[in-house]
Amino acid sequence: MTFRLLRLIFTLAALALAPGATFAQGTSQDGDLVSLVNALAPGGFSDRETAMNALVATGDEHVPAILQALTDGDLYVRKADDKVLLVKKSGSAYALTDPLDGKDLGTATSAELDKIKTNNNLRGAIRTAIGRMTLLSPNDAMRLSAAQSVLKNANPAMLELLDQALATEADPEIKETMELARAVMVLKSDTSLEAKAAAVDLVASKGDRDAQTVLINQLDGAPDDLKPVIQAGIDSIGRSLAIWDVGQNLIYGISQSSVLLLAAIGLAITFGVMGIINMAHGEMVMLGAYVTFVVQEVLRNFAPGLLDYSLAIAVPSAFLFTALVGIAIERSVIRWLYGRPLETLLATWGISLILQQAVRTIFGANNKLVSPPSWMTGAFDLGGLTITWNRLWIVVFALAVFFVLQIVLNRTPMGLQMRAVTQNRRMASAMGIRTPFVDAMTFGLGSGIAGMAGVALSQIDNVSPNLGQGYIIDSFMVVVFGGVGNLWGTLIGALTLGVSNKILEPLTGAVLGKIIILVFIILFIQRRPRGMFALKGRAIEQ
Repeated sequence: MTFRLLRLIFTLAALALAPGATFAQGTSQDGDLVSLVNALAPGGFSDRETAMNALVATGDEHVPAILQALTDGDLYVRKADDKVLLVKKSGSAYALTDPLDGKDLGTATSAELDKIKTNNNLRGAIRTAIGRMTLLSPNDAMRLSAAQSVLKNANPAMLELLDQALATEADPEIKETMELARAVMVLKSDTSLEAKAAAVDLVASKGDRDAQTVLINQLDGAPDDLKPVIQAGIDSIGRSLAIWDVGQNLIYGISQSSVLLLAAIGLAITFGVMGIINMAHGEMVMLGAYVTFVVQEVLRNFAPGLLDYSLAIAVPSAFLFTALVGIAIERSVIRWLYGRPLETLLATWGISLILQQAVRTIFGANNKLVSPPSWMTGAFDLGGLTITWNRLWIVVFALAVFFVLQIVLNRTPMGLQMRAVTQNRRMASAMGIRTPFVDAMTFGLGSGIAGMAGVALSQIDNVSPNLGQGYIIDSFMVVVFGGVGNLWGTLIGALTLGVSNKILEPLTGAVLGKIIILVFIILFIQRRPRGMFALKGRAIEQ
């Protein structure tokens, strides 16, 4: 140990006293840098910090990674030659890597190595040193990481360097993090009460949860004269966050409304045109989700480069498949049960059980993974709101389906026939409209839209045989509340129920919130039995 200490002292002294060179210049040669890295091993924690400071003074680009490895416990010294190495466990041995050039140096056993240990003080000094080296880096990602590291440690000794970095920083996100770190440093320093109060105001002006956490952490250790100012800042942020939380709940409500709209819009067509209580509608949603899974698996195995376009293939595939399944169900079962609502309900409920079991037999009972494409991953911030891309695209998709369906129903011959059958089936039949064909196409259209809903749900929910069961009851409530057969009523009903549910959840809990909504719908239907937007027509009136 004494020999190692002497060698450390002589190494540092020789490098520091080299004629005509500063520390950074004197270590320009690789051998000098290697000696400084090896100087991290001998001595105690204070000696290690001295060696670390000498290494930092070189300004070499490899130093931050070496210091981070020291913090993570990945730096070891080889006993045979006292060389410092990066070490990773590989089976029963340890893989050795040169910390400077990344060269593979083979393996060693634990008996041949000694771990270079750190304590809390040294780790704090390392974080500060890494921040010092990277705050002025030309790399944006490195500067942001350094600013976050400085914010976490908030050592007042870094204040001068941070001011220097702030003076030249142009990136808004990095500058905001640096300003927050500077304010925390001021709160920890021995500056005047006025300066600390200004720092509190700066932190409070950020208005987000990170700023609130910073002030809460500083409250207990603050001087008595400063505590009311910090508490006022915490309360101000709390009021701002409460307003943003309401907006966030509205965003969640709109997102849920889009899901309800997709699940209910097909049901509104079949229920409105045919008067069929289709308990298998949820299973159409489930089949659409499994079609998405199958499409992704085929692409993953045969055309992995097209995975980002899997939804563009899955949407029409799910529509066609579930539409054909729906037409088959209508032609084989439901056509014989028109005018018998109880038998229709029981028959479609039985079909739903058959479909669930068939999927379990083919795919198994476990959830299936459907990976979102790259353009649907992640989130973005809008003020104090966080909006995920997958939810936003589902809202856009739901509105697109809604308006396309409006065009189909109002601008095509098939849509005209559907509306005629909805308003007066007997008169439509007397005018030459083939009502059995319209019924089959209507059921197929409703089932196809449910399949597209399954494609969307596969991006935010578990793909399992029970997927559709969670939406069938809510879908019926949306249809009945909005008005049977009226698409605009379905849209308003989905928006009302989705937003109301998300507003009530934080106040009453999820279960009680659903109960309140159900009671409200029951009372509403007592006053308006045909929903908010009732269709007109003789058959409907009857």
